[in-house]
Amino acid sequence: MKKVVLLSILALLVTSLSFAFTLGLSVSTLNNPFFVDLANGAKDKAKELGVDIKVVDARDDSAKQLNDVEDLIGQKVDILLINPTDSDAVVAAIEEANVAKIPVITVDRGASGGKVLLHIASDNVAGGRLAGEYIAEKLGGKGKVIELVGIPGTSSARDRGKGFNEVIEKYPGIQVVARQTANYNRAEGLTVMENLLQAHPDINAVFAHNDEMALGAIEAIKAAGKLKDIIVVGFDATPDALESVKRGELSATIAQQPYRMGELAVEKAYEFLQTGTIYFPVDLQLVTK
Repeated sequence: MKKVVLLSILALLVTSLSFAFTLGLSVSTLNNPFFVDLANGAKDKAKELGVDIKVVDARDDSAKQLNDVEDLIGQKVDILLINPTDSDAVVAAIEEANVAKIPVITVDRGASGGKVLLHIASDNVAGGRLAGEYIAEKLGGKGKVIELVGIPGTSSARDRGKGFNEVIEKYPGIQVVARQTANYNRAEGLTVMENLLQAHPDINAVFAHNDEMALGAIEAIKAAGKLKDIIVVGFDATPDALESVKRGELSATIAQQPYRMGELAVEKAYEFLQTGTIYFPVDLQLVTK
């Protein structure tokens, strides 16, 4: 009888210890395969480590993200993992976490202010450079290019554009004839590209800050019968994008590792709760057919 009681007590202790830490993850949107993959990586790693994780979807709404973070703070999570909808707007949420003395880790997109423990991300500037170098090489240093910009205010859009334009500016024969936002959205990528093709029917290449916009742009280009004439490069290497590369439609995409980012965010949060940690980037690769 005593043995049974002891075993029961040990089982309860193990159960309580397995959820010694609770993490909160605020994702910018779960309506994008990239961020779904990121969230899945975080959830799987949390399960592996025996950590409780609460995932909330900001739906690309900065006000909702602030409310979500406030709710997680109220639940007294041990660490907040935040994938910002907007690098500036997220500062208020981070500052509230700072006041509550809850450490913050940003994932994929950085924050413009507030105290952040560490940032888990790919080197978006380097990724933009990879895209620029690929396009410049394919065009032989001459041609007209369109840049489809991500959500204004996000560090990823700013950094990918920066890296891309750093390279393109080295080629006087390449002209960026249009630079327009499509908010990382496939439907907007299609609509924006349709309009830009009307204004610039003789373009040679498109660089989209993410694959969703690139895939939307390809649909517009296909409808215009110009798929063989225009190079399209995306960013993220989502499953749909990789299939498009295999079909020979999307010319290339910059491969990030969103699942690994989610894993690392949880891994390093767990590590910090015990020992502390530092910032480091996630590797990039250029993926072509």
